[in-house]
Amino acid sequence: MILEICANSYQSAVNAEIASAHRIELCSEISVGGITPSLGLLKKVLQSLTIPVHVLIRPRSGNFTYSDKEFEIMKENIRLCKDLGCAGIVSGVLHEDNSIDLKRTKELIELSKPMSFTFHRAFDIVSKPKEALLQLIALGVHRLLTSGQQEKAEDGIDLLLELQKLAKNKLTILPGSGINSENCIHFKNNGFTEIHSSASKIISNRTHSYFGNTPQIVSDINSIKNILDNIA
Repeated sequence: MILEICANSYQSAVNAEIASAHRIELCSEISVGGITPSLGLLKKVLQSLTIPVHVLIRPRSGNFTYSDKEFEIMKENIRLCKDLGCAGIVSGVLHEDNSIDLKRTKELIELSKPMSFTFHRAFDIVSKPKEALLQLIALGVHRLLTSGQQEKAEDGIDLLLELQKLAKNKLTILPGSGINSENCIHFKNNGFTEIHSSASKIISNRTHSYFGNTPQIVSDINSIKNILDNIA
């Protein structure tokens, strides 16, 4: 079973490799669901890691419906990832009604080749998930990161299993959100071949009140190892 670590910083990425995770999804600002990491962070991570690096392409927090300029930024970031030798892209676009924007998502997929393409958790707010899954398969998406439209993947297991059955071997269902060393085996036992986890711990709560109260977190080596031990 493949363990993908959602790495929100250079240290998180390095910790994932030290702990023997199979790959990372690199992002920044995980507290808002993640946004595209900086070019400096991406370059440094690629220089330091040997495991595959997938990169989140999301220009801002909030919804997944983007202006023309935002979409151009997304495409430029994909070009940069390709030039730098990244292994995969994690992205997607929705219409204002939260249906999948097939035209724009197809553009991103085509631009990403030969990198793999994962459609991210924008999927968790689509109104017709089974129909959306078939659309993603038709577009040529390799992987779908989803919590089964629940806050935690463990609570979305029924839909995740339905999606996996529907996807067959045409697309990999990648359960993510709230997966840890205690519940990871549940996904392996249900036939999933990959899981996604930040495996994080809080390392600092120190902040000034006018900057908010978001704690600093990092993917934890021991937490990653514990997950790997339990899915071995």
